[in-house]
Amino acid sequence: MSKKYIIYSLLTLCALFSIIQTGNANSGRNPNIIYICVSDFGKGLLSAYGQRHFTTPNIDALIDNGTSFSNAYGGSITAYARASLLTGYHDCNKNKWRITNGGVYAKGDTSHIYQNENMIDDHKVFLPENDPYLPRIFQKAGYVTAQIGMLGIGNASTRKQMEQYGWDYYYGYLDLVRSQGYYPPFIFENGQMIMIEGNTRADCGRSLVPETEIAYKERWDMEGKKTYSPDLFINKTIEFIREFKEKPFFLMFSTTLPHGPASVPAVHPEAANNDALTQIEKEYASMVKLLDNQVGQIMTELKSLKLEENTLIVFASDNGHDIYYIQEGRMERPYRNTKTRELFDNSYNKYYSDKSGDIFNGNAGMAGLKYSNLEGGIRIPLVFYWKGKIKKRVCEEIVSGYDFLPTIADLLGEKLKTGKDGISILPVLMKGKKLSKDRYIIVGSEEGPVIVTNEGWKLRYYNGKKTYELYNLGKDPKEKYDVILRFPEKAEYLKKILLKECKDDIQNGVIY
Repeated sequence: MSKKYIIYSLLTLCALFSIIQTGNANSGRNPNIIYICVSDFGKGLLSAYGQRHFTTPNIDALIDNGTSFSNAYGGSITAYARASLLTGYHDCNKNKWRITNGGVYAKGDTSHIYQNENMIDDHKVFLPENDPYLPRIFQKAGYVTAQIGMLGIGNASTRKQMEQYGWDYYYGYLDLVRSQGYYPPFIFENGQMIMIEGNTRADCGRSLVPETEIAYKERWDMEGKKTYSPDLFINKTIEFIREFKEKPFFLMFSTTLPHGPASVPAVHPEAANNDALTQIEKEYASMVKLLDNQVGQIMTELKSLKLEENTLIVFASDNGHDIYYIQEGRMERPYRNTKTRELFDNSYNKYYSDKSGDIFNGNAGMAGLKYSNLEGGIRIPLVFYWKGKIKKRVCEEIVSGYDFLPTIADLLGEKLKTGKDGISILPVLMKGKKLSKDRYIIVGSEEGPVIVTNEGWKLRYYNGKKTYELYNLGKDPKEKYDVILRFPEKAEYLKKILLKECKDDIQNGVIY
């Protein structure tokens, strides 16, 4: 046998061994990461967490087979929660970003868009180069980055800002007010304004609230409402995955579902056949079902492309539950006790689903809703699924949305040059490590900021009465008993930290 033939044979065997080892084009590289960011989605909407009126099998499968966090916190409102996620800072750090007003792209015709963007950019606040946004970390590690759906930071962003944040590709709404209508006449794609044929409503087909006969008729008047934006977003998501299947990618699927007002092209059979629900409740349930189906579409696509074992999936909400099925005599706003007719003040008379008439129990029995600093307003579903890499388990460690950026930096071996508020939870995910009992997270809200410790203590500042409240969440998860008088030393210890972290919010009465 010739020497030349032996060398050729060895090279061939090496190539075959490489193919066997890799299995597909994606092995041996950093994992793809898809972050599914849903809006105003309380834990109680998932059948995995007790939802009785409809099922969410695809999201449940992620929870059943991944690491889910029972004590995960987002923000209290969408704009701040997403700014916190993309910067790694808690939402009392208002010097790290500027939350613009929404609705700027809904004023006037499309000829005003460029002028409105310049107005926003004139007051921009960008992090310095050595203090990266989340997409920039991925770019540095060689990833293609994309955001689809609700774009940017704050209530309104610009195309210049999208580039500055580090998105290689983006598609969707730049204005959260417009995103509350599901039939936009135009959206943005990589610097271009894309007109959506058949969508002619200036308000993007936003539905009327509360539910009335007039609201129902308007909602189902489909003139000028041809193309449903969640359909556009899932299609672009699948296209992106297919296009970049050979490269490591970070995709933030920032779906508008199930943010209201309620709007859905068809009522799902599972909801339609549920006689316990009113028409508006059936439509809202159908939005959640559609979201669950889209999660299933993403997972099916990953499996068909043999990407599942090299893709980390994160499912999370931005903040706690909100109500989009308001109806007189059923679920009313301002929120009130259905029996006593008293308005909830979230102090001595806190909001609870069983007292308000929320048939879905969206906040999973906790106190409060979106905008509140009670647990129902800031606690979120959070699950990490990575087949064969992350174990199936429920983790009770306290984590926050602003931990994701440091965690990704840790995973990709990218060292952060500045101190973020978040910490890497990679050891928790990959090795089941425990966090320090002294670890705390900060969340701001319209009601005031809070501090929650990994030990289970929560100090709440309540703007309405300019007072502090202390809760032991381990023993009192529904926040029924303020124990500040019983544990004054613990309260003072946490108060010092909260004042340091959120001084302006407390001393100046800053409200979002």
